[in-house]
Amino acid sequence: MPDYQYYQKALQGIPKPCAFLDVDILQQNIRDIAKKSNGKNIRIASKSIRSVSVLKYILDASPVFKGVMCFTADEAVYLNEKGFDDLLIAYPVWDAHYLKKIAELRKENRTITLMIDSVEHIDQLEKVAKGENCTFLICIDIDLSSYYPGLHFGVHRSPIKTPEHAMAIVQRVCHSKYLQIDGVMGYEAQIAGVTDNDPNQKVKSKLIKLLKKNSTKQLTQKRQNIVADIEAMGVKLRFVNGGGTGSLHQTSLEDDVTEVTVGSGFFNPGLFDYYQAFKFHPAVGFAIEITRIPAPNIYTCTGGGYIGSGATGDDKQPRVYLPEGAKLIANEGAGEVQTPIFYRGDTPLKHGDPIIMRHSKAGELCERFHQLYLIQEGKVVGTYSTYRGDHQCFL
Repeated sequence: MPDYQYYQKALQGIPKPCAFLDVDILQQNIRDIAKKSNGKNIRIASKSIRSVSVLKYILDASPVFKGVMCFTADEAVYLNEKGFDDLLIAYPVWDAHYLKKIAELRKENRTITLMIDSVEHIDQLEKVAKGENCTFLICIDIDLSSYYPGLHFGVHRSPIKTPEHAMAIVQRVCHSKYLQIDGVMGYEAQIAGVTDNDPNQKVKSKLIKLLKKNSTKQLTQKRQNIVADIEAMGVKLRFVNGGGTGSLHQTSLEDDVTEVTVGSGFFNPGLFDYYQAFKFHPAVGFAIEITRIPAPNIYTCTGGGYIGSGATGDDKQPRVYLPEGAKLIANEGAGEVQTPIFYRGDTPLKHGDPIIMRHSKAGELCERFHQLYLIQEGKVVGTYSTYRGDHQCFL
């Protein structure tokens, strides 16, 4: 893997803070992900990318990459304007303003699929579709969490928790003149999104591995039963979507799954260091510049406080990547305007030198930067604009 001097030299003369994309590593991650697809399509999670150019780069890399999973309706509209089709919006859309925009695109036969998990969603979509004289494509989001005494292992995502719940929704949609079932999605968040190989939490990691093993058997059977029941009603599903980067290795083996969603694996942010089943490489990072040396072994840099979303904890802070051995200071962390770094190593550091950091999550870093500097073979060879650089903000 590239060392500190590699990125220091490549980013010399680039104003900092800056974000970068290592193209050589991205290409390797793309190849590794494609190999793990087991012949299934891979839908790209735009939430983890947030750059039109990077999305196109990945889609063009292999025929295994097909379709995009968006995170909001206005993002889907924007990506459609940029030439993307087969857009699955991963979360329910309620606002009639955005639904009407989707309706206009549906009347042009654009493949944009809306997520539902309740009768209330159906009623809202029908009301708009009737007024706009269109048919919405819909995907049914099923809950794949596992339940143990005193423990909900998964995320609170969908109220569709049993095959009976799913069939009630399917029957209701089948009687609608304005909705068409396009697919089924089940996101096994407790497998894909929970680390299980943290060297600092060995006992917890061991427990999580056991929970994952048991939960996998449950969710595989549940998904299989629901898909079988839906197809028995004569519904032809265009896709059955599952997984994420953290479960690609096993979700792609399920016979009923036709596509697996992957996003974070392309960039491989800090949170993905601690998974047992796979190892990708850090393709995206950011550099902050040393502007103060207030004490021996303390190097204070401008910016750096790019915190990941989710439950608050140290794991949502950015990580010092290079030079190796450098770390945040526990009682200060990563700050909005300056970040102190502790380093006692062999690499000499001075004012103006960079500290190379990694965000804990994937696409959220792009919300803080207008562009990603493309590094290839040790040189900056260009830039890719982020959503922010395109003057877009979807949440």
